[in-house]
Amino acid sequence: MRAELLSRVLSLLPDPAHAGRPELAAYHAMLRDYPGRGGKGIRSDLLLASARAHGVQPGPAWEGALWLAAALELFQNWVLIHDDIEDDSEERRGRPALHRLHGVPLAINAGDGLHAYMWAAVHRAGVPGAMEAFLEMIHRTAEGQHLDLGWVEAREWHLTEGDYLDMVRLKTAYYTVVVPLQLGALAAGAAPHPDFLPAGLALGAAFQIRDDVLNLNGDPAKYGKEIGGDLLEGKRTLIVLHWLAHAPAGQREAFLTQMHRDRPDKDPAVIADIHRWLLESGSVAYAQAYADREAVTGLAALEGTLAGAANPQAAQDLLGAMRTLATRDH
Repeated sequence: MRAELLSRVLSLLPDPAHAGRPELAAYHAMLRDYPGRGGKGIRSDLLLASARAHGVQPGPAWEGALWLAAALELFQNWVLIHDDIEDDSEERRGRPALHRLHGVPLAINAGDGLHAYMWAAVHRAGVPGAMEAFLEMIHRTAEGQHLDLGWVEAREWHLTEGDYLDMVRLKTAYYTVVVPLQLGALAAGAAPHPDFLPAGLALGAAFQIRDDVLNLNGDPAKYGKEIGGDLLEGKRTLIVLHWLAHAPAGQREAFLTQMHRDRPDKDPAVIADIHRWLLESGSVAYAQAYADREAVTGLAALEGTLAGAANPQAAQDLLGAMRTLATRDH
């Protein structure tokens, strides 16, 4: 994230050097771990771009936007701590996941702590409507996560592309696109455009489908997550659902056998075969084409919302950033 946002985030978090006990110093260091690892800052950048497009300039309103951006980064980090536990992930941003370093109970507790500090940042922002937007974001993200985890828990693979899109629009689109756009408008004292919702749902779906593709064929140094991790975690993706509908019977049977096992019990050699089968199929190209269509739809809707933007140049910059995000290759 931006240095100025990291500074704000860290200003809210307790300093391990001032802890009265070594155990609390360890807890305070855990709170700072994921924020300090970096990350792309995609969502906070989008929020600030929306604020500029809505006419926010340096001053009190910009301060409010910066605190909301810091809150969004805190949201991202506590959700990732919990998500890594729920998915039994090995890595986050090129290092072992927090629960791999400290165990599940302590990692959950650190995530809960960051959640509370997120609300402190929202309070600092003092932007009317921001709390309601954050609540909406958390509710929708939790619903999407429930769909995702519920399918994994039930070993459910009789799913359609529509099921997948319902999940990613809830789990990814709200906190990646819809709410950052809305928060930028709120920071300017403007009512968020109602078409931020359809625009953000389409763009968020495009973003997630791209992420699913990168999980199979991305550059580990740029991607920041475990390549092939979605297979080990049994994630339902557009790529896999399309491939399952067309896979040879033997490959399909091998896949379902592995997906009915917990991560530690999966056979690495068979998972490597499945990874290769997916890359060799037409399903990756199919998913990329689907993401392209969602991006076109979302960008057209977003352009309409910004037609009368207070800062036309900033609005064009925002559209350019969203175009890059929806068509990203890392």
